[in-house]
Amino acid sequence: MKIIKTFRKLQREDTFAGFLFLLPSLCGVLLFFIIPFIGGLYYAVVDSPINGHFVGLKNFINLLHNDAFLKASANTSLFTMLCVPLNICISLILALMLNNRFIKNSNRFRMLFIAPLVIPVASVAFFWQLIFDNNGTLNYFLYRLGATTVDWMKTDWSRTIIIIIYLWKNVGYNVVLYLSALSNIPIEYYESADIDGAPGYQKFFNITFIYLTPSSFFVFIISIINSFKVFRETYLIAGQYPHENIYFLQHYMNNIFISLDYQKLTSAAYMMAAAITILVFILFNYQKKISTHFTQ
Repeated sequence: MKIIKTFRKLQREDTFAGFLFLLPSLCGVLLFFIIPFIGGLYYAVVDSPINGHFVGLKNFINLLHNDAFLKASANTSLFTMLCVPLNICISLILALMLNNRFIKNSNRFRMLFIAPLVIPVASVAFFWQLIFDNNGTLNYFLYRLGATTVDWMKTDWSRTIIIIIYLWKNVGYNVVLYLSALSNIPIEYYESADIDGAPGYQKFFNITFIYLTPSSFFVFIISIINSFKVFRETYLIAGQYPHENIYFLQHYMNNIFISLDYQKLTSAAYMMAAAITILVFILFNYQKKISTHFTQ
């Protein structure tokens, strides 16, 4: 009994100590994220930030009829739908290649993939600007070859360039996640499949794919989140009002913030948060169904 009481006492002390360590972070999240997010609901349902009158869902309805908001939403959705599958597929292929025991010095390649994560955003933007700027490296080679130069960020190529930047920065992190998941797959399953004469595609879909399902779901969620973060590079390269193909929701919200239109800003923020929450909820349920199907 004394041992049990001592153990419970130590457990309570550890819990209290852990709470004390978490307290500064919890206060920061509460002060800078949760309270402002909840407080923003007031501005979303009034017609003025000062002495405003309650208007219900009018601000949200007006937002759905705003051409700039609809354009930004369509661009953001299209960008996410294009870059996330590409990110997952390229990351998985590279991870499978690096996990191959016939590739020597694979650790050097892993370090190379991680490098973009530690480079500051401003340096990343400057590097790609040197390449795709109107007076950049790519146009210099085109000029030397006698071809017509192109202001890449002012054309339809701008979306492709931003996708390339997104993939360059985020593929490496996903490769590391997939490599970690691949290393946890029991080698005995592959050996048994080899004995049974199973071809490579059957081993992939019946062993590798099943074990990578949880990691793939996590990579999918992280890729969606990172697709919203590409605004930083886009803003530094293309400016406040970029080409219409890369005018994202973050551009719209940033410009609205500068004009201090709190009603549009908070309404857009809540609509974006609601869309992301619904998407993640659907993905969680889908992931549970897949996991249940494979474990049966």
